[in-house]
Amino acid sequence: MRVARSKTPWIFAAVISLPLLGFSQQQTTPPANPAATADQSKEAKPKPPEEDGIPVTSDVVRQACGSCHKSDEKKRMTRISARRTTPEGWQETIRRMVSLNGVQLDPETARQVLRYLANNHGLAPEEALPAAFEVEKQSIDYHYSDKDTENTCHSCHSMGRVISQRRTKSDWELLVAMHRGYYPLSDFQAFRRFGPPQTTPGPDGRPPDNRHPMDKAIANLSGAFPLITPEWSAWSANMRPARITGTWAIAGTQPGKGAIFGTMTIRAKDGADDEFITSTKLTSARSGETASREGKVIVYTGFQWRGRSTRAASNQASPDQEGLREVMFIDRNMQSIKGRWYTGAYDEMGLEVEMTRIGAGPVVLGMDHPTLATGGSGTYTIFGANLPANVAAGDIDFGAGVKVARLVSATPSEIKVELNIAGDAKIGYRDLFVSGVVKERGAVVFDKVDEIRVKPQAGMARLGGANFPKQFQQFEVIAYNYGPDGKPDTKDDLELGPMTKVTWSVEEYAATYGDDDIKYVGTIDQNGLFTPNVDGPNPQRPRNANNVGDVWVVAVLTRTGKDKDGKDLPPLRARAHLLVTVPLYMRWDTPEVEGGK
Repeated sequence: MRVARSKTPWIFAAVISLPLLGFSQQQTTPPANPAATADQSKEAKPKPPEEDGIPVTSDVVRQACGSCHKSDEKKRMTRISARRTTPEGWQETIRRMVSLNGVQLDPETARQVLRYLANNHGLAPEEALPAAFEVEKQSIDYHYSDKDTENTCHSCHSMGRVISQRRTKSDWELLVAMHRGYYPLSDFQAFRRFGPPQTTPGPDGRPPDNRHPMDKAIANLSGAFPLITPEWSAWSANMRPARITGTWAIAGTQPGKGAIFGTMTIRAKDGADDEFITSTKLTSARSGETASREGKVIVYTGFQWRGRSTRAASNQASPDQEGLREVMFIDRNMQSIKGRWYTGAYDEMGLEVEMTRIGAGPVVLGMDHPTLATGGSGTYTIFGANLPANVAAGDIDFGAGVKVARLVSATPSEIKVELNIAGDAKIGYRDLFVSGVVKERGAVVFDKVDEIRVKPQAGMARLGGANFPKQFQQFEVIAYNYGPDGKPDTKDDLELGPMTKVTWSVEEYAATYGDDDIKYVGTIDQNGLFTPNVDGPNPQRPRNANNVGDVWVVAVLTRTGKDKDGKDLPPLRARAHLLVTVPLYMRWDTPEVEGGK
């Protein structure tokens, strides 16, 4: 059972560590496969190449799954050979086999089955990356290219689950049949067309398409996501164990916390070419807070990083139980790794991470405050790795109008400099040069803040704390300058990044008259973190209602300076919609395919 966690989560925030594929039952020996009759063999029609399926060569998989999934003379197993997907997708399938179909697997066998299927019936990088938001637990506004298919599938789950699969046409049909068998209401929700068929031609003059939505979806998905693709053929031939041991530089961002920099040391686990041990040191550029973490990683399909890290305990008497899930993707050249680390009962808190392999030369990661206001000055910190200890002020260059007045200090990971920005410095993004190494768009020069926006524009929180965990919502303010042309929403607009000195509040969202949602749904702190109220009926609310509701989340930024008429710049205001709803009483997706056990 998941539990509620701290209301101020970050890379130190608590989450219960779950076991990997925690099945405790013993496996059974499958019966022998029945042989096909000669007449059946003669009548069978040859399948097209994409329908052939992928042979299963693992004895463990054939033993564990063979009682239900039959094999042919080419070692192709029904259903299994007709599908490819992510490690999370295969784990959900294994869980369903255990919970609904009575499959008995011990944990170690389950891990072996999962690893084989993820590696040999997985995805190529070009196939996995468009659906990365699904496994990274990103909350994004995704729209699939075919509206009919999207309407059919996303009534119950995200399209990320769909586009992270590859199947034969017959298996897409069987998938729809499985949905209709397990979830009969899907026919009424999205799968079938009801009412009389249309007779009016469409705008293009063609006859109306009266196929059932599920038939339209099958036709689209079998064409867009077939089992065998050029990308998979190329990657499966080229796939090899990931060569990622060594030291890596980390640059990350977390809403509400800002930029995070650090290093990670990766070493191979003894006796395994796809498992690794990690040791990480991180620093918050905004607060100076530091953290050390230790973790375990499995790399599936040669590029899919799945790990879990915990805070390194300085006191062994009180072992750390905190954890971050790590979902990342290793670049083909094995010089960079990108993804998301997240935590929370609903996976809502996380940070975007990009890692760069550290070689002999210096690496420039970024700055604590990359926004440089014209006419201003101050001390700034440049973060990196292998930075030269004997660096001079002249070795650091931000371009015309930005002068490095003084070198304050220098270490291999941080360089502090004092900058003077000229009043007439040209506004725009600046490349940062440090001893011949460049960080593209490492800083931005601006003269004023023209607009702010609250991100995300639509947020969601869930009540909890009594019987279920809470789902928090972190907001932040992103500032913009209209660029040299002074016009909004044009190509030269400058994104200035998160603003910290803003005032946060909530206001009534006028959806229902007199419901006074702002009194009951929860509170927001001055760091933009919304904490929902407790779950359950509230006797203090009219009609004993729950604490659900809609509110506006409002941010106000006070500006200094004068406008062109010599008047004080007015404050800027922005808002976002927040829905506070009930707990998620049951979760079907709880993947635990990371390296931790």
